[in-house]
Amino acid sequence: MNMCKKIRFGVVGTNFITDWVIAGAKEDARFELVAVCSRTEERAREFAAKHSIPLTFTSLEEMAKSDAIDAVYIATPNCTHAAYSILCMNHGKHVLCEKPLASNAREVQSMIDAAKRNGVALMEAMIATLNPNFDIIRKHIADVGTVRRYFGSYCQYSSRYDKYKEGIVLNAFKPELSNGSVMDIGVYTIYPMVALFGKPESITAQGVLLSTGVDGQGTATFRYPGIEASVAFSKIADSYLPGIIDGEKASLVIDKIQTPESVVLRNRKGQQEIGVKFDHDIYYYEVAEFIDLIMNKKQQSDINSWATSLATIEIIEEIRRQMGVAYPADKQ
Repeated sequence: MNMCKKIRFGVVGTNFITDWVIAGAKEDARFELVAVCSRTEERAREFAAKHSIPLTFTSLEEMAKSDAIDAVYIATPNCTHAAYSILCMNHGKHVLCEKPLASNAREVQSMIDAAKRNGVALMEAMIATLNPNFDIIRKHIADVGTVRRYFGSYCQYSSRYDKYKEGIVLNAFKPELSNGSVMDIGVYTIYPMVALFGKPESITAQGVLLSTGVDGQGTATFRYPGIEASVAFSKIADSYLPGIIDGEKASLVIDKIQTPESVVLRNRKGQQEIGVKFDHDIYYYEVAEFIDLIMNKKQQSDINSWATSLATIEIIEEIRRQMGVAYPADKQ
């Protein structure tokens, strides 16, 4: 691989998430966007023109074979994450893959195996834990004393739900794409919990299923030794509850568990804002972490580690099982 000062990226997927990630990535001087892959040449050229990308592909295999690319960012439907990532890794490309890393634990394990086999970096693009304020949470969690409770909530009414109620089913509510509320946004509440406390001893979940077979919303409770944890997620209702980590001495109150902008340390005597303002676009941090891995010849992040990604998808798979949500990818 070309170990110059810049890492040459190709992107797969041309939706608004890719636009956001590119905007943040451009704040890192080591990032160079050289290629885009889309299903149609027209869409590839349109996206390339918007971002001044020199190379376009309609075949992912051809892009993965290209010597002009060092790493690939994948932002395609969840059901394609594993196959696309493994294809790229088998051609020696480092992979930054959108959350959730894959449809199920079997697929995530196969991605990890491919990364090991090919000696490349693989990381889940989870912004919640690569946020400067998540680092603040980790550093100050000891201030709450013995932790007794974790709560995370991400409930956001989807504009696509209006179409669903009109009888038009868009991608967000299609099981064949491995979608639904726990996969799309519930993962933002579960991943930080796993990053902080590991995998729970037990899981209890319930939710509201839509006619397509995906979950519109849900809740889950988890048991750790001495800690009670719970999460709420929804694509059919809004909620404005903060995230909370309660301890015997104090609490950490987090404004948005998915992208913390405020972290308040609160005890019986008062409260203190300990969160920091961002120096960069929110998406900069995950790309910078990924480039650091490549530059330092590391295969996985210490924060967004393979173990955390695997444990998170195992938890989500159990939540889906208890709610009755199954995907075609589960049978493959």
